[in-house]
Formats: sequence, structure tokens, C-alpha cells
Amino acid sequence: MNKLQFHPCGNFRESYYEEIRIFETDFGRLWMLIGLMLLFVVIPFISSPYMLYVLNTMGIYAIAAIGLNLLIGYTGQISLGHGAFFGVGAYTAAILATRAGFPFLLAVPAAGLVTAAVGMVFGLPTARLKHLYLCIATLAGQFILEYVFVQWERLTGGAEGIVVSEASIFGIGLGDDRVFYYVIFVCFVVMIWIAVNLIRTRYGRAFIAIRDNDRAAEGMGIPIFSYKLLSFAISSFYAGFAGALYAYYMMCITPEPFNLWLSIEFIAMIIIGGLGSIPGSVFGSIFIVGLSEILSHITQYLMNVGDTGMGITIAPLREFIFGLAIVLFIIFEPKGLAEVWRIIRSNFRLWPFSY
Repeated sequence: MNKLQFHPCGNFRESYYEEIRIFETDFGRLWMLIGLMLLFVVIPFISSPYMLYVLNTMGIYAIAAIGLNLLIGYTGQISLGHGAFFGVGAYTAAILATRAGFPFLLAVPAAGLVTAAVGMVFGLPTARLKHLYLCIATLAGQFILEYVFVQWERLTGGAEGIVVSEASIFGIGLGDDRVFYYVIFVCFVVMIWIAVNLIRTRYGRAFIAIRDNDRAAEGMGIPIFSYKLLSFAISSFYAGFAGALYAYYMMCITPEPFNLWLSIEFIAMIIIGGLGSIPGSVFGSIFIVGLSEILSHITQYLMNVGDTGMGITIAPLREFIFGLAIVLFIIFEPKGLAEVWRIIRSNFRLWPFSY
């Protein structure tokens, strides 16, 4: 029988497996189980309908942000088209559901695969570019897909969009926010598990090597073009999967949400949360969605109390505040909220000897 392992004083690793394992001790596994219990047993029953809406939005955006972090944070490939890929997943799921009669359990992963294919098409020319040129190429992809969403009316419905009927799983309707909460966060946990284990594989190590020095990685025998293309495909799959969940949750999609600003929001999530960190993607999503809701409430409150001028002034400042948050994090905490969380955990481990 194995002994329970908590936090040993020192590094006693004896194999590479111990170096790459997710949980160093049983203490981490215990807290993971506690977190899952809170996520699935406590939170959905103590949350109001509005809070469930906010949590569901956070969960959907977190899945997309994890995919973008795999591309930017782990592979070093800048992308300004993630919002458009999110839209490709939403439209694909809506079209499959309304015109092809696909059930929810098939439409969502199918939307992810279609988006991965679209991501690879745009990744073919961009995988050989770097820095500013790569940024411009992905920005062009964003504008191209936005144009398709609006102008290809026969497929996307144009400005009117597509109305998606209520989804169901094994006869259980997903129209209720609490029921959909479970669907979103089951997918959220599975996608995090896939991402964390992907980074531990040779593919994840290749991504990190390309990010650190692509010429050195190529010298070690890593086919950087193939791995960059694979990273684009995986990132796009995450965006399309999240977009499909968004389409079913909102039940009506139009081209407006999938613009350049959404791509910038996703970049803000991973920068503020922490580049090259899966938990950082989640922290950044919580921060950005929460900040957006707070600003919306402030604007609405000022409108209601009669200070219309101040409300109109604050409404466009959302972009400014998001940009300011990114700049402040880059200056004062470049590793993001993930690093703040690591410091807090370290202090708890060393308490009461941390001062």
C-alpha cells in the first residue's frame, strides 16, 4: 500500500516520470477533488440565474483561451484571428444543427474539426512567417472570415444570423442555464485534461522548443513547419469547440460578436492570466469576463440614476481599460495571474516560516 505523500522538504525525484507528472503529491490530488466537488455540487446550486450566465460565459471563453495559449504561450505563434475561428465553430454547429439535423453530441466536436481544418488552411502560409508578418497574416484571416460571415448569406444568414433550436442530450433539454452549466464545465474539465497532457507529450515539448528557439529546434530534428501547423490546428479546434458551445447556449448567432475585438479579448485573457500556463488561461478568462460585467453594470447604473453623460463616456472606455490592464500586467507582473497564484501557494506551503 502506497503511503500518502504531502509536501516533502526537498527534491526527491528519481525518474523523468516524476519530473513531468501533474501532481507532485497527494495533497494536490486532494485539492483537485475538492475543487471538482465545489464546481459540480456546490456552485450551480448557490448561484443565481445571472451568475450562472456569467459562469457559463467564463467556461466557454476559457476553453477558447486555452487553445490560444497553446498557440501563443507554448508555441510562440502570434494570432489575431482567434475570434474569427471561434465564429467558425459557432456557425458550423448552427448549420449542422439546423440544416443537417446533427445532434448536439455530434455537432460540437464536428464544429471543432471543421474549425481545425480552416485553421490549417490559414496556417499553411502563416506557419512560415514570424513576428509582425505573422501578426498581419492572422489579422488578414480575421477580416476574411468576418467578410464571409456577413456576405455569404445563403450559408450564414448574413446580418440576420441563424437561430439554433434548443439542444438535448439523451432526451434531456439543455435550455436551462443550470443544466447547460454542467455540459460546459464537463467539456471544460475534459479540454483542460487534454491540454495538460498534451504539453507532457513529445508534441508539447516540441512546441516549447519551437517557442524558445525555432532554429535550435530544427537543428535537433524537429520539423518546425509541421509542428507549427499542428499547433494552429489544435488551437483552432479549441476555438471551434468553444464557439459551438456558444452557439447552442445563445441559441442565436450573428456576425457581430466574432470581430477583431473578440480576438483582442482572447489575447488579453492569456496575457493577464499568464502565457504558457493552462491555469493562467482560466484565470485570465475569469478576470476579463468579470471586468466586462463590472463595467457594464457601472454604465447601466449611471444611466439609471440619470447621469447619462457619464454613462455614455464610460461605455467606450472598455477598450481603454482592457488595454491598461494588459500594460499594467506586462510591467508589474509579466507572468500573469498564474504567477500570483504560484506565489500564494508557496506562501501557504511555507507558512508559518514564510516571513
